Amino acid sequence: MSDHSAIPATLTYDPESDRPQEECGVFAVYGADDAAILTALGLHALQHRGQEACGIATHDGSRFHIERYLGLVGENFTSPDMPQRLPGRVAIGHARYSTQGASVLRNVQPLFADVRGGGIALAHNGNLTNARVLREELVNHGQIFQSTSDSEVVLHLAALSKKNKLTNRVLSALKQVQGAFAFVAVVNDRLIVARDPYGIRPLVMGRLGEAYIFASETCALDMVGATFVREIEPGEAVVVNESGLRSERFAPARPAQICAFEYIYFARPDSVIGGRSVYEARKEMGRQLALETPADVDVIIPVPDSGVPAAIGFSEASGIPFELGIIRSHFVGRTFIQPTQDRRDLSVRRKHAANAAVVRGKRVLLIDDSIVRGTTSLKIVRMMREAGASEVHFRSACPPIKHPDFYGIDMAGHDELIAANMSVDEMAARLEADSLGFLTVNGLYQAVIGAPRDETAPQLADHYFTGEYPTLLADHDRDLSAKEFQLSFLVDA
Repeated sequence: MSDHSAIPATLTYDPESDRPQEECGVFAVYGADDAAILTALGLHALQHRGQEACGIATHDGSRFHIERYLGLVGENFTSPDMPQRLPGRVAIGHARYSTQGASVLRNVQPLFADVRGGGIALAHNGNLTNARVLREELVNHGQIFQSTSDSEVVLHLAALSKKNKLTNRVLSALKQVQGAFAFVAVVNDRLIVARDPYGIRPLVMGRLGEAYIFASETCALDMVGATFVREIEPGEAVVVNESGLRSERFAPARPAQICAFEYIYFARPDSVIGGRSVYEARKEMGRQLALETPADVDVIIPVPDSGVPAAIGFSEASGIPFELGIIRSHFVGRTFIQPTQDRRDLSVRRKHAANAAVVRGKRVLLIDDSIVRGTTSLKIVRMMREAGASEVHFRSACPPIKHPDFYGIDMAGHDELIAANMSVDEMAARLEADSLGFLTVNGLYQAVIGAPRDETAPQLADHYFTGEYPTLLADHDRDLSAKEFQLSFLVDA
């Protein structure tokens, strides 16, 4: 196995960020001569799901080849000699945002292990909610971990499995983990992909000629010119080798309970999830919002970019003009210098600027996809007033976020979630808005699936709003989620 890994200059991030942070994205190819190039293109399409790190693993029929880097796909996988460095007709790739484990190179995926029967390279999107319980048990039995990523638990479980075939040992490992995940793995010269038993994280299959393509979102299939075939079912594993494709089930069949935030924020607008256009779902959220929380204003202004589709829908439903009253800078890098403390309030302006010609003297309605802590929302309200708005109203195109996530979204804890600690009127006062409104839970369901929430069997993973988590939370229940499992004697930049 060859492993070319590099560490660039230290990355810094905006401490004022008030968004649910990205998840991760996975991509896999079987049966294409340019598998590594296709994987790099696919990861580029999934870059919005994670910008901290990226990696690609290939198998050339006899050996594994892996490259992993901190930074963006376009910064690391553009060299013309990449096909020579990463040869093979099977490949997997990962774009990472760290939700489990620090943002250091040893946690970057794909991870690799030599085990009885061959090698395994794997990557996954999501969080295993019993990973730390399993890790504690494995360490107590003498297993040695090289990272703090929850993905490594699967490697150890597969290595310890008593099954004869390596493929079956990987499937056996999947039966022992809980939570939300979309897995892609190269197991010797075959490909295994799997989706969690509740279908919380998306995973789709496509074809490109004779090759099979798998990705977190359909936009990645579009990027490489692949044709969408179907979604991987909840609890399904698909194994691809030279004989073709076969489907195996490691959990009972059930309807998918897709993460609501895929529709609200994470997925790219041009993706289709669960048969529903993400862009159309977001527009419909705006239409439902206009019906549920109307506003007597002169102009609808989206908070770019994620608030744009909902603002269009609100404008269409209400008849109130839509205007770009906020201009977003697309040239703010993650390494941009942080403001000094006495200039902290100016930090939002390097991303957003008021379009005073649209705002001045108007009663404006700001529409954003969600409100988490409220810090950025407050700054944008103030920006509108400074630009001359006579009134500033605010609407959120999703319900109030009252509960944290444990399935792969880096979101504020309960104490930091503004909606968990204040009434709507109190939040409006905190945000200095003339009025504040949220989409209801049933309004969200109507926008996404065209039906109310089934209280006995919710059609979406909506725990952020309801507190009803679809899976067991073993790590959280044992109060392990607050512990950072730093390897004792290893300092990794």
